[in-house]
Amino acid sequence: MDTTTDIDTTTTALVTGANKGLGAQTCRRLARLGWTVWLAARDTAAAEATAADIRADQPDADLRVVSLDVTSDASVAAAVETVTAAGTGLDVLVNNAGIAGEPVDTLETTPAHFLPVYGVNLLGPVRVTHAFLPLLTASARPRLVMVSSGLGRLDLVNDPTRPESSVPGLVYQSSKAALFMVANQYAKALPDVRVSAVDPGWTATDLNGHSGPQTVTEGTDAIVAAASADDVPGLVFDRDDLTAPLPV
Repeated sequence: MDTTTDIDTTTTALVTGANKGLGAQTCRRLARLGWTVWLAARDTAAAEATAADIRADQPDADLRVVSLDVTSDASVAAAVETVTAAGTGLDVLVNNAGIAGEPVDTLETTPAHFLPVYGVNLLGPVRVTHAFLPLLTASARPRLVMVSSGLGRLDLVNDPTRPESSVPGLVYQSSKAALFMVANQYAKALPDVRVSAVDPGWTATDLNGHSGPQTVTEGTDAIVAAASADDVPGLVFDRDDLTAPLPV
């Protein structure tokens, strides 16, 4: 599998949840390719700080911050207007924003526990994708990336040799499992868009109290491949499925 990139440097990507963690590192790595990168986040001050940090290493990086709350139709619509007015177009949409939700035992879980997590992790990517589709499908090489989780993969959570099998919970896991299906159905409905649903792996981020053994660079390998590589292993993959080095 060839993971070299051949999208030219006029490529534009938008990453949700871009102010920290996997989102910030994805922006850093895509900017290093010479792309225009929109850092989309609710906390625009934090996103501006992230952009400044990236520019410290990459002074010529074309980084643009846009306010975007994935739970708000109005916020997403305003972000679409901002990107459209800027004239950058959109070639790659990375739905990265996600939350863990309240830790609660499976048997103690109620419908109320699902609402905030599904609002961000599942409905958010649908809301953002639906709104940006006109821009995305106007691209010559559109790519749609859903950042899911191994905790949403039935093969992993039912494999006793995998760490995913020992993580309790109902809400987060099911939100990410549903996101894999959402990606699957988008792939069927959008034959001219390359759709990927990636499993970053257990990465040290705020989401898990920095307990993961992977660095954020390792955690973004599959995301960067989905966004930039000429060839990917399939609809669903993780960094272990990649066979060639990626730009860091």
